[in-house]
Amino acid sequence: MRKRFHGLKKIKVRQSWHKYNLYNLSHMKIPNVTERTYFQQKWTAKSITRAYHGEQIREKQWQRMFKRRIASVVPMDHRYLAQHDGSEQGAGRGSGVDPPPGQRPKPIPRTPYMNMVYAPTERRLDTAIFRALFASSTRQARQFVVHGAVRVNGKRMIYPGYLLNPGDMFQVEPERVLFATGASKDKKERRAGRKLSRKSSATEEATADSEEASETAEPSAAATPSESGDKPTSASEPTDSKKQLTSLLNRAKSMLANPKDTLSAKHKQDLRAFQRTLKKTIARTSTRTSLTDDLDAQLLELTSKLSLSSSPAQSTPDQTQHQQQQQQQLQTPDQLSPDDKRALKLALQAARENPIDVTKPYATPWRPRPFMSAFAFIPRYLEVNQNVCSAVYLRHPVARPGLGEVPTPFNSETNQLAFNWYLRRR
Repeated sequence: MRKRFHGLKKIKVRQSWHKYNLYNLSHMKIPNVTERTYFQQKWTAKSITRAYHGEQIREKQWQRMFKRRIASVVPMDHRYLAQHDGSEQGAGRGSGVDPPPGQRPKPIPRTPYMNMVYAPTERRLDTAIFRALFASSTRQARQFVVHGAVRVNGKRMIYPGYLLNPGDMFQVEPERVLFATGASKDKKERRAGRKLSRKSSATEEATADSEEASETAEPSAAATPSESGDKPTSASEPTDSKKQLTSLLNRAKSMLANPKDTLSAKHKQDLRAFQRTLKKTIARTSTRTSLTDDLDAQLLELTSKLSLSSSPAQSTPDQTQHQQQQQQQLQTPDQLSPDDKRALKLALQAARENPIDVTKPYATPWRPRPFMSAFAFIPRYLEVNQNVCSAVYLRHPVARPGLGEVPTPFNSETNQLAFNWYLRRR
């Protein structure tokens, strides 16, 4: 592994969103080739272009991928094709009739064929993930693929060199995308995450010790009969919390079973989201009672919003005294002004859509990482849906008049020298 991937002295442009790479892009200059031989010019162009296009690909592998033929298209004017059949091209002694000065067609821009030298690398799965803005670099996209976080056409794909065909759909896990494109944590957020992990490890150790103590106490209890007034051990706390969670889930389901005129569509969406969080919490091995209280308070808040005093969401024997007090506070008349209500509604909506969670590996509430806007573009041959973190490879990139669909920071002359280098090698 190289020591300096982003060098500031010897500039090498990479497929990355790093701030050093943005600095190198702004200070990149055309190499001076006046005092070099043609071989040195080609080798220099090859080295600087390969540092950006397919840097993670071995040279021998790229030489096998290289193609002499460059895909291109020429757009035709449908009006001209409908009015003429091609015979006008043979008029005027075979060279065509010159149109009047005021009706001369606009000159067609040149097609940048040489910008399509590295078009075969755009078919690779890791490069397509980077182009779709699902990863901050091609190396990170390669890591996502190897770790099994990418699916192609619904099947898990662990080969980053997989060549996509037109119509293939690839999808990345949303948590990986949020981590790749989100800002990193600051010192306070990292400290809070470490404290939470220490607390969770301490509680796990305490539960393990209590289980060991209960196992050692079982033989002695078999020898001496236990009294009926013994207190339950701490090992029963997770089961009690799971019972409370299941009761909350049943209450939410019963609320959704009401007639259509009772609940609006927005309230049903809130309850379904609450059910999903409950299911995820129940699926965990250890559940804290404080988390159960928070979820119960959330359900009470939903019921207070819906004004369902006669619904099945009334107090049950599973509720504690603290939860009943919260319910009484929620049932008190609201004394907020309309502006405060509007501000509270917006705050609750923002907290629901982008909550603060110190357990996430990225900064929360989520925000894009710095220096991302300079790289936030999507090529024409990809159709991306950021809501579900999936994209479709529509077709292979082609060259058009005035446009090469392969994104490259180099000019046509540099790409042409690199093309001639590999053309000689074939």
